[in-house]
Amino acid sequence: MRVEARALPGDAEPWRVLRRLSSRARRRGLPPPAALTGDWFGGGAVLAPSVRIEAAAGPPPPLPSPPEVPITAEAAGAIGGGWIGYLGYAGAGSRLPRAAWGWADHLLRRDREGNWWYEELVSGAGSRRCDELAALVARSDDPPPRPWCTSQLQHPDAGAYRTAVRRAREEIAAGEVYQVNVCTRFAARFAGDPLELFATGAARLAPCRAAFVAGGWGAVASLSPELFLARHGRVVTTAPIKGTLPRRGPADAANAERLRHSVKDVAENVMIVDMARNDLGRVCETGSVTVPRLLDVQPHPGVWHLVSTVEGRLAAGIDDAALLAATFPPASVTGAPKSRALQVITALETAPREVYCGAVGLASPVAGTELSVAIRSYEFHGGDVWFGVGGGITADSDPAAEWAECETKAAPLLALLHL
Repeated sequence: MRVEARALPGDAEPWRVLRRLSSRARRRGLPPPAALTGDWFGGGAVLAPSVRIEAAAGPPPPLPSPPEVPITAEAAGAIGGGWIGYLGYAGAGSRLPRAAWGWADHLLRRDREGNWWYEELVSGAGSRRCDELAALVARSDDPPPRPWCTSQLQHPDAGAYRTAVRRAREEIAAGEVYQVNVCTRFAARFAGDPLELFATGAARLAPCRAAFVAGGWGAVASLSPELFLARHGRVVTTAPIKGTLPRRGPADAANAERLRHSVKDVAENVMIVDMARNDLGRVCETGSVTVPRLLDVQPHPGVWHLVSTVEGRLAAGIDDAALLAATFPPASVTGAPKSRALQVITALETAPREVYCGAVGLASPVAGTELSVAIRSYEFHGGDVWFGVGGGITADSDPAAEWAECETKAAPLLALLHL
């Protein structure tokens, strides 16, 4: 196996190319495209032109061996292909599969400088698909818009959520947990193309870890800001988010400094960092787990977030499956200690999380594995759309403030649904 990479003409934005790929797939009766846009693999987008993503039991299958020949200078930074899909948090009553993955042996990649590449994992003669896709990237016209509409919007019960927060505080006071993430969800009827909603959201909100995957089972359109895991070679990184305040315009600029000095949010973030360190410590070389960045205030769509980075070097013999077994579900959406927090979550939440709070991304034999935390994520099935919101509860959490945080996180997603 080798990697072929070819520079392509054109500078179209990723969501425009994605719409063109979707139109091509519909005309030819092909599986839909999949997409990663934002900060994936050091670039701006990774698009699988057509990939059959099917229900699976868990993490992606093992990767084939990396290419046997050196990657040329032209192909530096290449991904080539890999398993693309999701591993859901799931829960009783889930409508979407526990996991879904598909193998893509060729990709379109947009690098950090805005250049487009055709890349392929090749075991025999090269493919002729490159010329067709190059013409598609270079086009100046686009397919007509495919509008969507929603109805019967179901808001979660604010009183029930505040009660769940109070019960979580009781568990903390009893010494059962130090922190626990409590979630709820919005739902509606949806008529339209989920890919169009994703493309519009990626263009308007520019989230760091946006992802779209779809199949006969439904679709996931994730506008996530959060990195769950990035494994490049033996180095693995996670960047948990804990701490949120509104960022709706210039009037909210001072919230960045408020968040930086929030006792509750800082404590919450540090507790999750400790848990992420513990998770990585189970599979990394002793002494290799570090915290390169702690309590970094970052702007994201509609919010300020408090973000930290934890890094380690995997021990010999640890593959992606073992890494996920040690770290999933993500620390930032569970609690501490994780095992008891998962039990408390089951008792307090009234709807299954499904894909929400799981992971979405790509595992490549060439470039490694990157997965986001599936938050700010729409899920589609049978004419319905839903998305979860929530937050970390600590001993000094205020139920009203926690509900206000849920509304802040939901606001950009609700606004997008009603465009």
